[in-house]
Amino acid sequence: MYLMKKYIAELIGTFGLVFFGTGSIIVNEISNGTIGLIGIALAFGLIVTVMIYIFENISGAHINPAVTIAFAVRKDIDLKETVFYIIFQIIGAILASVLLKVMFPTIENLGMTLPSSSISQSFIIEFVSTFFLMLTILGITQQGSEQSKSLTGIVIGFVVLAMIFVAGPISGGSFNPARSIGPAIVSGNLQHLWLYLVSPTLGAIFAVFIWKYLQVNK
Repeated sequence: MYLMKKYIAELIGTFGLVFFGTGSIIVNEISNGTIGLIGIALAFGLIVTVMIYIFENISGAHINPAVTIAFAVRKDIDLKETVFYIIFQIIGAILASVLLKVMFPTIENLGMTLPSSSISQSFIIEFVSTFFLMLTILGITQQGSEQSKSLTGIVIGFVVLAMIFVAGPISGGSFNPARSIGPAIVSGNLQHLWLYLVSPTLGAIFAVFIWKYLQVNK
């Protein structure tokens, strides 16, 4: 029962992230750009902050398969939990995109992430961004004081916000396989999905190894 509560928390958290995050992209599209990149970045940053404060003490508020896999590499979470975390994260993302499709049936891409420039540029920006996102998560959760840990949601939310300013115009600013999976599956456009599965995951895993190296003999 306790594990199921964790899984449900991940489902709801990822649902919220995708619904409000990609929802802001859809609203920006139908309102002729009135929200803009700043508004979209704020939407993602704020919803990440809120979801962390709601679910951090239940599931850890990963709401991101790349983060879950990175924690699994660190052996902070076992294989069974890792698999179910990812399954429920993806379910939450898909449900959010389905609901957005019901609300906005004429919108084809549903706020999905697509490379605006070359594949290599998008791959690099997703890798580097998720690398720094995971370093931030490790830095504030693994070595921070209790006072600094109370700011976890705000710090991570601001990092996501800042990264979208840079990555948004290049790759769409995913840093999260689930965030890309939901809109891609529901819209039926899977052409570039691999990029948003592979690059963020590799970036998060690389951050784990760099963090481990930095902590040796500290």
